Amino acid sequence: MKQIDYSQRIQSSVIAVPPLARTSDYTVCETENRKLIDHLKSGGIRTFLYGGNALFYHIRPSEYAQVVHQVVELAGPDSWVIPSIGSSFGMMMDQAAIAADLPVDTFMVLPQKDITDVGGIERGIRLAVDRMGKPVVLYLKFDRWLPPDAVERLVKAGCVSWIKYAVVLPDPSNDPYLKELLERIPSELFVSGMGEQPAICHMRDFKMGGFTSGCVCVRPDLSTLMLKAIQAGDWHRAEAIRQIFESLEDQRNSISPIRVLHEAVRISGISNVGPLLPLMSGLDQMQLAGLVRVVETLQKASSR
Repeated sequence: MKQIDYSQRIQSSVIAVPPLARTSDYTVCETENRKLIDHLKSGGIRTFLYGGNALFYHIRPSEYAQVVHQVVELAGPDSWVIPSIGSSFGMMMDQAAIAADLPVDTFMVLPQKDITDVGGIERGIRLAVDRMGKPVVLYLKFDRWLPPDAVERLVKAGCVSWIKYAVVLPDPSNDPYLKELLERIPSELFVSGMGEQPAICHMRDFKMGGFTSGCVCVRPDLSTLMLKAIQAGDWHRAEAIRQIFESLEDQRNSISPIRVLHEAVRISGISNVGPLLPLMSGLDQMQLAGLVRVVETLQKASSR
């Protein structure tokens, strides 16, 4: 496999996790995806992770290569695009066969919680990596979904480019699982995977290399400034920006992270992202009314 210093690459930009725009018949829409990508790039974003927010869980195998080629082309040669594979084993392996020939150097494995066990997850990831000849982003979304020794084996075997850590806890600073992982694996391979809210704690206290964000789709300039403030150790500035994003993140957590972000991008006027793929649906009118106010406030927030 090609040797790449992923620890440096994950520090270079906030890792945007955008929705994928589609037309009314669910065809991927090049025009609206270009608008969203261009908006993100105008705010300093150069890394694009297409996963849950883009509903790669429900993507058709027959459209997979076309979708990846489209977003890679739209993002341009100065950007880094990371699509996802999985989450079922059959889907992951069929996509891995396609991914071997795609112009992408790493793919994220969407986590599958049900009908799995630790040994099977580890074996499946190794088989996908062998089939692609490329490492994967390991997405740790559930507490102890993979024990630290299994994660360490995958990292040492060269199967992992970096780790998206997104285990939700009431207090991200009190995380025994993360502490055990960091005893075995370098912190610079970890990315805080839950947006702006835990990013300060994860990067300051646990020395993670960067953070992912969905809310960045509305205000990429602010999210980029937050990353720069964290990297400079300007915690007061970083905290002030974190608070600006908090209302939208609260809406996402109370309703649905994917559904709310999708509608927030549409409401903002940045991109008409179209309908959500089944098996998901849009928000009701009451939810939309509350979201409009939140999005307008975020759009008007000062970057100074």
